[in-house]
Amino acid sequence: QVQLVESGGGLVQPGGSLRLSCAASGRTWSIYAMGWFRQAPGMQREFVAAIRWSGDYTYYADSVKGRFTMSRDNAKNTVSLQMNSLKPEDTAVYYCAAQFGYSQDITSRPNYDRWGQGTQVTVSS
Repeated sequence: QVQLVESGGGLVQPGGSLRLSCAASGRTWSIYAMGWFRQAPGMQREFVAAIRWSGDYTYYADSVKGRFTMSRDNAKNTVSLQMNSLKPEDTAVYYCAAQFGYSQDITSRPNYDRWGQGTQVTVSS
């Protein structure tokens, strides 16, 4: 099985930056793609960013494009999300997720199989 653990969340002022990390353990060789999703209270869990384990192209939601950067370190079995120019609307619990089976669309939430526990990001003055 694969276990995912997020870290790096916290409280930051608007315009500030945070870097989230997700450590994968267990049967990491089965991972096809990794993604970041976020969920605010009363809202659906929404796509933020994703990358295939063996690829380089990164997908981003329009709402974070140009501000967030996702990266991958296969040797360390980790993915990161660098978040810059943070806005209050970025406030949410951020989750990393692993997809095991092939899919054309790695931005689709139903295609993901394992989820981390989430880390809170609060952007407020």
